[in-house]
Amino acid sequence: MNIAVFCSANNNIDAEYFSLTHELGQRLASMGHTLVFGGCDLGLMGCIAQAWHEAGGHTIGVIPRSFTHDGKQYPLLDEVIHSHTLTDRKDIMLQMADVVVALPGGIGTLDEVFTVAAPATCGFHHKRVILYNMNGFWNSLVALLDDLQQRGMIRGDYHQQITVADTLEQLVATITS
Repeated sequence: MNIAVFCSANNNIDAEYFSLTHELGQRLASMGHTLVFGGCDLGLMGCIAQAWHEAGGHTIGVIPRSFTHDGKQYPLLDEVIHSHTLTDRKDIMLQMADVVVALPGGIGTLDEVFTVAAPATCGFHHKRVILYNMNGFWNSLVALLDDLQQRGMIRGDYHQQITVADTLEQLVATITS
């Protein structure tokens, strides 16, 4: 299975996120899955790629060409796909992915989550986003989505496009179900 992972490219975040990300990368790679990610060597992106690589898994980095000139590309990629923009990168990653996992991240990660979820609500694809809720990271977003759902602002049930996994075991079970 190709698993797209969206996450922070910031190095200055809680060390626990790095530990949990490393554990996730090791586990999914050992199960024979392929990582499709943003191709950078920064933050949780670099961490997931390193863990996947260490476990012998296959990694595909989808990275804007301009980032490669800045020395931000993860150096041990099995495959590199260059995009022109961040929008192209998201489109390529979604096209390649069987499922999407969102780790802790900021504005870019939120953009990626909704870039996948919004067209799924309209039936353009049937891929879901799994929010890996490390240490309750996504609790506020889930509360907002629940509020929007209750107010009738979301057609249907957003849980069809976005699911939450609080533990690695829940995440693995959700991916394999």
